[in-house]
Order: sequence, then C-alpha cells, then structure tokens
Amino acid sequence: MMYQMYQAQADAADQLRLWASAMSALLHNPFAEAFAPFGMGYVTAGYEMLARAGFSHERKAFGIDSVTIGEAEVPVLEEVADETPFATLLHFKKTVDTPMPRVLVVAPMSGHFATLLRATVRTMLPDHDVFLTDWHNARDVSLADGRFGIDEYVEHVIRFMERIGPGGHVVAICQPCVAVLQAVAVMAEAGNAAQPRSMTLMAGPVDARVSPTRVNELSTSHPIEWFEEHLITTVPARFRGADRRVYPGFVQLLAFVSMNVERHVEAHWELYNDLALGENDKAKTIANFYDEYFSVADLAAEFYLETVKTVFQDYELARGISKYHWHPINPAAIERTALLTVEGERDDVCGIGQTMAAHELCSGIRPSRKRHHLQPGVGHYGVFSGRRWTQFIYPMVRNLILSSD
Repeated sequence: MMYQMYQAQADAADQLRLWASAMSALLHNPFAEAFAPFGMGYVTAGYEMLARAGFSHERKAFGIDSVTIGEAEVPVLEEVADETPFATLLHFKKTVDTPMPRVLVVAPMSGHFATLLRATVRTMLPDHDVFLTDWHNARDVSLADGRFGIDEYVEHVIRFMERIGPGGHVVAICQPCVAVLQAVAVMAEAGNAAQPRSMTLMAGPVDARVSPTRVNELSTSHPIEWFEEHLITTVPARFRGADRRVYPGFVQLLAFVSMNVERHVEAHWELYNDLALGENDKAKTIANFYDEYFSVADLAAEFYLETVKTVFQDYELARGISKYHWHPINPAAIERTALLTVEGERDDVCGIGQTMAAHELCSGIRPSRKRHHLQPGVGHYGVFSGRRWTQFIYPMVRNLILSSD
C-alpha cells in the first residue's frame, strides 16, 4: 500500500500547490508589487516555496538546442536512435563537416532521469557525437513488457553499442559502471565488432568493499529479504505500469536527502531569501537544480534488488563470480578497450578506490592503456558536472577518447 498512500497524498498536495502557485503569480503582478507593503516579498516567496514543494514524475526536457564549436553556433537535434519499452537511445545530432568520435553515455538508473547528466552531455557535444541512455520510468512500463534486471540492463548496453556501431566509445557514470564493465567483457569474449575502443568509468561501485560509504553500509545492514519486504511496492492502477513491482523513486530520493539534510535545508533557506529579496538569477540556479533533483523515476524491483544483492552485498564482479545469463563474466577478456577511471576526493556515495578496482579486474588491458584520476575537492556530482568536471576531468576523458579513436 506504500505507493497508493503516497499517491493519495501527492494528489491532495497538488491542489494546495496549484493554489499557492496562483497566489504567487497574483502577487508577482506589477500592480500588486507597486502597492505591496514592506516585507511582502517574503510572503510572495513563501507562496512560491509552497508551490514548489513536492516531487515530479515526468522527465524534464534536455533543452540543448545548440552548441558552440569553434566560433560557430551549431544546432543540436534530439533523435531517437533506438528504443525499447525500458529505454530510449537518444542521439544529440549535429550537422558538422568533420566526423567526431561516437560516444555512448550510460546514465544511472538510480531514482532520477537521465537529464541529470545534461551538463555532462553539453560539455561533451563540441568534441563528440553523443548518444545517451534515456531510461524510462518503470511505473510507465506495462507489466506485459516483462522483467528488467541486471541481465536486461547489460543487454541494453550491448544493444546500444551495436546500434552505434564499431569504433564507438562508452562513458558510464555512477551505478552503471558495473553493468558497463560487464557488457564490455561479454562483448570482448564474444569478439563483438562493436566493443568500444575506450571505456570511462566515473564514480561507480566496481568494488563496494573498498572505502565503504553510508550507502554501502545501508546496503549491508539488512538481508535482501528486508529490502524486498520494506522497500518494494506495486504501481497503482491509474498508471501504464499498473501492478509492476518497483522500488519507488521517491523512496530513493528521500534516502539521498536524508544523507545531507542540513545541506538541503540550507539550500532551500537560501532559495527563499533570494526569492524574497529579488535575487532572481541566484534563485533560478538553485530552483533549476531542485527541479531536476526532485524529478524522480521508479526502478523495476528486479533491477533494484539484484543490484543491492550482487553489487553491494555479494560483490560478485569484484570477486570474479558475476554471470550474464548464467555464463561467467571475465573482465580479463577485455584487451582492445582503453580504460579510464575517475573518482572524487569527497564522494560520499562511492568511496575512493571503488572505481579504480576496475584496473585489477581488467588485467588483459596493457598498463599503457589504463589511466586513473582522483579529482581533489569534488563530491559525487562534481565528478560529472560543475567547474572541476569541465576544467579538469573532461579534458582527460576527451584525451582518452581521441587517443583511442
């Protein structure tokens, strides 16, 4: 009943948010503002904050309409390169004369939509032909479309690499580092012509035994049966995915927020004051982040439970016992793919050394084709967005791809 109770509360809160939004718009009227008493800005800001309270279950637009290449502004078109019930392979197509390296960016399926990587994609577009895994909200996927677990995730990575074609590259961010490494190993052992020329793994739990974080400790604090009993629910009848068992995105988001409650409270207090004082640019920056952060997507129950069990409890890939459709996965079979791993010094989600563990597993790659980078001063999101991503981390990703292309 967890999802049904949540949805009933959300429906009721929607009415309150609509009223608050209307009041905020009314008080933002120039005529009303001209005659507003002192301190009215704080009242208006209060209504706006109330209108913003709550979660969204719809993917926001990427909004990347153009990119600057050299001195030219080049239009960007979103095209569907491939699609399954569970994901869309998005192609950010540009019309340029010079061929660019084709790169598959694999977004995490961890309670948020792939638009969380908007800044990552925007940074990469001037130098690369970018494709992205746009995972669908599990509550919108019909039960008739079947299960979606780790094997199906790996299947999608392989299918999308084949769709891009031989000579491509892959960049995995956060949770999919494990599945991408598995997919590349499967492709290498099969001699798949589409196996990538380079593989970049960023802030992902390849070996969650190393430098465990609060996320890792939570995953090992209960047996897998506890997670299934307390965190898995069914999608209400009103949605396309009715009766599908899911790990709700709102539960995942609340877990993330609980890890840094003070930081989020401070950010919202700052947003309130910026709105009240008319600091619109500062307010917009904070508001845009939380619009994205509070847009949540449900995960198929199979995928969530298998991830907790195989990645965070049994460490199957790190221990050399992971399988793909019952066949052992052998990362040592990867020989033709260059490897870059990236970690953040202050990452409280994926500890230092967890991603670097891929180097030992990929023993078939020559040492000269392996690189690791630990970025000082960044947390989890700073690995793939923000100033240090743009200035320090991205150049290393770009150089590895160019040198391997």
